[in-house]
Amino acid sequence: MTDKDDEKYVRWFDQIDSGDTAEVGGKNASLGEMIKTLKEQQIRVPDGFATTAAAYRTYLTANDLDEAIRSRIDEFHAGEKSLGDLGREVRQIIEDGEIPDEIAHSIRRAYRELSRRHDVAQVDVAARSSATAEDLPEASFAGQQESYLNISGEDALLRACKRCFASLFTNRAIAYREEKGFNHLEVALSVGVQKMVRSDRAGAGVLFTLDTDSGFPDVVLINAAWGLGEVVVQGTVNPDQYLVYKPFLDREGIDPIIGKTKGLKDRKIVYAHGGDEPTREEETSEEERRSYVLSEDEIIRLARWSVSIEEHYGTPMDIEWAKDGDDGEIHIVQARPETVESRKTGSMLKTFTLKETGERLVSGVAVGQGIAVGEVQVLESAREIGRFKDGGVLVTGRTDPDWVPIMKRAAAIVTERGGRTSHAAIVSRELGIPALVGAGGATTKLKDGRSVTVSCAEGDEGYVYDGELAYEERDVDLGELPETRTRIMLNIAAPKGAMRWWRLPTAGVGLARMEYLINNVIQVHPLALTRFDELEDEEARRTIDELTYGYEDRTDYFVEHLARGIATIAASQYPREVIVRMSDFKTNEYADLIGGRQFEPLEENPMLGWRGASRYYSEHYSDGFALECRAIRHVRNGMGFRNVIIMIPFCRTPAEADRVLEVLKENGLERGRDGLQVYVMAEIPSNVLEAGAFAQRFDGFSIGSNDLTQLVLGISRDSEQLSELFDESDASVKRMIRMLIEDAHKAGLKVGICGEAPSNDPTFAAFLVEAGIDSISLSPDSVVDVLDTIAAFERG
Repeated sequence: MTDKDDEKYVRWFDQIDSGDTAEVGGKNASLGEMIKTLKEQQIRVPDGFATTAAAYRTYLTANDLDEAIRSRIDEFHAGEKSLGDLGREVRQIIEDGEIPDEIAHSIRRAYRELSRRHDVAQVDVAARSSATAEDLPEASFAGQQESYLNISGEDALLRACKRCFASLFTNRAIAYREEKGFNHLEVALSVGVQKMVRSDRAGAGVLFTLDTDSGFPDVVLINAAWGLGEVVVQGTVNPDQYLVYKPFLDREGIDPIIGKTKGLKDRKIVYAHGGDEPTREEETSEEERRSYVLSEDEIIRLARWSVSIEEHYGTPMDIEWAKDGDDGEIHIVQARPETVESRKTGSMLKTFTLKETGERLVSGVAVGQGIAVGEVQVLESAREIGRFKDGGVLVTGRTDPDWVPIMKRAAAIVTERGGRTSHAAIVSRELGIPALVGAGGATTKLKDGRSVTVSCAEGDEGYVYDGELAYEERDVDLGELPETRTRIMLNIAAPKGAMRWWRLPTAGVGLARMEYLINNVIQVHPLALTRFDELEDEEARRTIDELTYGYEDRTDYFVEHLARGIATIAASQYPREVIVRMSDFKTNEYADLIGGRQFEPLEENPMLGWRGASRYYSEHYSDGFALECRAIRHVRNGMGFRNVIIMIPFCRTPAEADRVLEVLKENGLERGRDGLQVYVMAEIPSNVLEAGAFAQRFDGFSIGSNDLTQLVLGISRDSEQLSELFDESDASVKRMIRMLIEDAHKAGLKVGICGEAPSNDPTFAAFLVEAGIDSISLSPDSVVDVLDTIAAFERG
């Protein structure tokens, strides 16, 4: 045979590009495209070759399979054969065929050449199926066919090729083509034969060049686990997750990693030695479970490569990567267009709001932004499809493509394992249904037939609530929202929530609450880290040791997690303003943090006690406040988010303001330096009565209407007996607000409001506009209603 004869059946990756999809499928065409065009950017793609569509069709013809397959498809369409029977029979007759000599010789010759290039007798390869209609933006066939890993030897490769040919007729692939209207016999199968990356000795994963839940385009989302990458794709493990801010990737001296979460990673797939299967699954070591898969340099390198790939293709991308444990190098092993968020129209926003609360049964990583109700149906296997009732809540360990027919009938999906790039997460987004992944214990805690509400509309974490709770669903056309003279901003707590609302036409974040990150992400009292040697609670010491594993200095754990959470919020709005309120826990709330009780006094009325500004300069807490300052300093100077403004809560007197400003300066946060602005909360009558003096010390005011109402009316915010009297619209409260706005404007300062009042009562928002307020910060789900009210009022 000549090289020309070989080209009929085999094409090397460096001979093909994205124009060859009809010949080698989308997956292989993409590999060739990257090898040919991205070499100059040092993006590594493992070498290999692809069998052609001609090889597949010649195989069918040589074994007289076309008519045999067509007749079985006709029987299926006539209702004489089930989907399962059709798939099983067609796969069997394809696998039973013999590869024609001319095709076998071409594959053998290519395999020998690939082995020679890597200076081994028999190179280990992956055999990956690539359908000739797959990985197109309008029809993603990803995951419909099979891949076979750690294939070594010519005979083993030929057997793997036949199995790949047969996988064109997996049940899920047949169902998918039926749904999309593809003719089964017009689609061909190319096998990509690619040098294996020894990620079984390192790690692998998946990345997307946008946020997969919100469509926010300025980040790279990377998932990583130990061993071969199938554990991430299949959702077998809860992987590490890294988030990188694309616009800052090439800024000198800037840390662009805005998110870094350690996954459990309790299983991995490695090479098998002996036996029938080339790979096996095993438990990870304790060291692996407690460590990150990628270093920060590797995270940044992957992000840069992914941006280059996205720019080359001109569309957001879904990319698989692997790290070789032998040489430590990272490789791109697949790249395809992202087919869910990138195809949504930018002007429409669907919002969900939970109208009541209930008992939380389980929690997990929220995928999508929806809410659904239904009866729990716990399934162990996709073979139990017959007992699944339409509209149920599917609960299982994990899903793979065999589950898709069931997932399409579910109201929501809950899996015990998996991350944001697992199969369950990707399919649920494509189907537009909410999902919780990594919800540990779900299959035992949720009982068949129990009515539940699945909510993914509350930030990073999703919940399964007992019972059917009321919720609201709305479709908002952002292009029709009115413009207002009054600046509208957002109140944000959870970083993931910030990205969820990035499309809203707002002027930034008027209140980013630090407490959410400390309470839900960090969990540890700051002084239990700065004064760890003094900590007496042995259980707390053990927990802190576990949480801070890998940190030479335990305080770095606090600073890093706080900084990255704030940076995610800042990134969602950059370059618009993001006002971050320094911590305002009360002593009882601080005491509930891990290791906190030892460091907090017992107060009869914590609401009026040691909180806010008074803690920052106190010898009893100043080293804890220093950690907050380190985090803010890193966000602004180390990560480049100069759009962050800091705000001081519960500052009682101008003299106290001076002490706080001095402490900030001592901690590297000098007002005015590098453009740093410092605002003050206006939530105490003294802030209003001494507005002129406070205006000399700060750059702006933000009204905290809840505390201001509490202190003007003398009513505790927590008093159930007096709740009917607690009214932000009371005349005395409104008078205080008018006074503040007038005096602040005389001093040349702007005034905003970040309290709940305008979110809860649009008429209160109208009052604020009439009083001349400069900005109103709202809970995101109230923006649309309040915008309409304000626009109407401004029009008169």
